[in-house]
Amino acid sequence: MLLVVIAFFIGWLLLRKRRLSLISGIALLLGLKGILVFFAFHSPASFTAKKEPNTFRVVSWNVARFIELKRNTNKGSQTRLKMMELIKQQDADILCLQEFHTSTNPEYYNNIETVQKELGYPYFYFSFDNDGDKHYYSSIIFSRYPIIDSGLIRYPRPTIPDALIHADIKVNNDTIRIYTTHLQSLQFKKTDYEKIDRIKNADDSILSNSRNILGKIKIAISNRSIQADLISDVLGDSPNPVVFCADLNDVPNSYTYATVRGDMQDAFLKKGFGIGRTFSALSPTLRIDYIFADDNFKIKQFNRIVKNYSDHYMLVSDIQLKK
Repeated sequence: MLLVVIAFFIGWLLLRKRRLSLISGIALLLGLKGILVFFAFHSPASFTAKKEPNTFRVVSWNVARFIELKRNTNKGSQTRLKMMELIKQQDADILCLQEFHTSTNPEYYNNIETVQKELGYPYFYFSFDNDGDKHYYSSIIFSRYPIIDSGLIRYPRPTIPDALIHADIKVNNDTIRIYTTHLQSLQFKKTDYEKIDRIKNADDSILSNSRNILGKIKIAISNRSIQADLISDVLGDSPNPVVFCADLNDVPNSYTYATVRGDMQDAFLKKGFGIGRTFSALSPTLRIDYIFADDNFKIKQFNRIVKNYSDHYMLVSDIQLKK
């Protein structure tokens, strides 16, 4: 739609029909705020693997339980190994992983142990939410720097009882606060995706297929607004400079994004280019995963790694604490 409006604007100007071009021009001006958070205008730049001095590298990734829970050699376990290798390749200092799963049952993967011992992240903070007998699931923060304090806040009902977690990390002589979380999703099931496909292909009644889907969207938006308000209040009370990494399950033009981001910098908008899709399903325009940093930091680099291992793409950013 944005491209169509721009095309009409340019077309009317070329045809010297300036009054008509005003219609498109006004539409663009009214939508400018939404456009500026939807599209990053920086020229595409290659990401430098070597970190600059006095910077730290952050990875944020919804890992979707690393695809396979049980120890075996199937396709899911092979994907899990690829995911671990991809994390290792980034040489990040801090990992924020959403939808993280681990187990102390020897028949299942102990992903905390793997990340600590094989990837070299000795420090972590995890809420150990029970996901079954000896299974745990939530967001997690790993660090190569010492974690000197940590904490969590539960989201209230009726939202899904996930948690906003933080870790105060000693980076050289400074202390920074890293937050990560996962906000309420649409809770779509396989049947919902099948209904969406039928709507796309006009194979069945749009009305009957849309009713349940729109209901779930309405509930999710309402519940995420509750979570967003809580996050905004909590971030404002941080005693240390803040970096916030999350799967917000919402787009840049949403109340959730605006409320959570506040005055923070969006790493993608600072150093990225294009739409920056982070979710591989539903639509090619869904940017729902973010790295934010407050004004105490400078965003040096940003990278979005398009690998179809999880249903989300990995985000990587090099960040520098200002003197």
